[in-house]
Amino acid sequence: MADLVSGNNAHVFGLARPQASGTSALHQAPPRNTAFRDLPPPTGSAPFRLDLKDVVAPAVYDAIVRTQKVVFHLNGDMGGIQYAVPQELVAKGMEDDFQADASQAPAFLYVTGDCVYFNGQISEYYKQFYQPYEFYLAPVFAVPGNHDGENLPEDQTLDGFVRNFCAPQPVKMPESGDSHRTAMVQPNVYWTLLTPQVNIVGLYSNVPAGGEIRTPQKEWLASELATLPRDRPLLLALHHPIYSADDHHSGSTYMKDLVAAASADAGRHPDAILAGHVHNYQRLTRANADGGKTLFLVTGAGGYHNLHQIMKVGGQRLIPPAVFHDDSGDAVTLENYSDDHHGFLRVEISDSILMGKYYEVPRPQEPFSKGSHLLDYFRFDFKQRAYLPNTLS
Repeated sequence: MADLVSGNNAHVFGLARPQASGTSALHQAPPRNTAFRDLPPPTGSAPFRLDLKDVVAPAVYDAIVRTQKVVFHLNGDMGGIQYAVPQELVAKGMEDDFQADASQAPAFLYVTGDCVYFNGQISEYYKQFYQPYEFYLAPVFAVPGNHDGENLPEDQTLDGFVRNFCAPQPVKMPESGDSHRTAMVQPNVYWTLLTPQVNIVGLYSNVPAGGEIRTPQKEWLASELATLPRDRPLLLALHHPIYSADDHHSGSTYMKDLVAAASADAGRHPDAILAGHVHNYQRLTRANADGGKTLFLVTGAGGYHNLHQIMKVGGQRLIPPAVFHDDSGDAVTLENYSDDHHGFLRVEISDSILMGKYYEVPRPQEPFSKGSHLLDYFRFDFKQRAYLPNTLS
């Protein structure tokens, strides 16, 4: 295979798709083709936690406490660098969701990386972030992706991300243009969001292929897993997914091993793992040795124009649920996916139950009045570590 993708005299032509070797894998350890970037200093104090009540309006926070339910949007790989329409359609779909479900409006949007393509430039933040979300009514939180950190030679890594997501105060940045949105005040590029119903630990998996996390972030992850309250679910968000059934990136063995090691040190595994990087939507479930399941969500169809297809097996398109086995022999099921539309996930967490609704938005060539289409609906019980019956009428 190497002879087909590279030639003599150091010419490099392309990469083999993950399934082209004849075996289909949900994760791999790709060769390192980009150097690790040292992290910028934190803008807040350890252990780098931000409480939702310090960001949203008191009425929003009180509603979460009163109803014992938090609602938020989840997405990734947002920037419309070459063709902005897909990103604008996703933004409009999320805006409409504030009115579509009157039970409770989303409290925030959480982005699983690659906020600004291709190199996280400050100059691109208006076009790729502030302008598309001008009418989004809630705060936007994020972890960085490889494109946010793989900056141009004249820039410091994550300059744009730190300015606009890790500001010391919620000030209006010059790059926000005529948007009224102020910069977010996350305390670090890896950090934890505290809410009354769920805690979300966010990692920065850096820029090498498959991601790379070093000291002190590794130790911080184990500490957060060990010390955060165990009476509420803990979600882990990072850019490079552990599992992915796509034909472009695949999941990352590096991230799988990292999370496994941190979980062993802490004596606690995340209840669900959220990721982006792969430009589609996937819901996967791993069957664990103790009989429970772990939920994995890939939400990378947030606006970047090139979507990534799900792998074909035997030349045939996968029909979910499709069961794979990872290198440890664990069964991993691709429960559902969308690889031909952009979209967003609406998450509701109440009483340790996660309800997810994934919506596809219209393709750019379709009538925009078509609106969002519900593709996937599920309920997952973190206490039972199992799906609940589908009750959508």
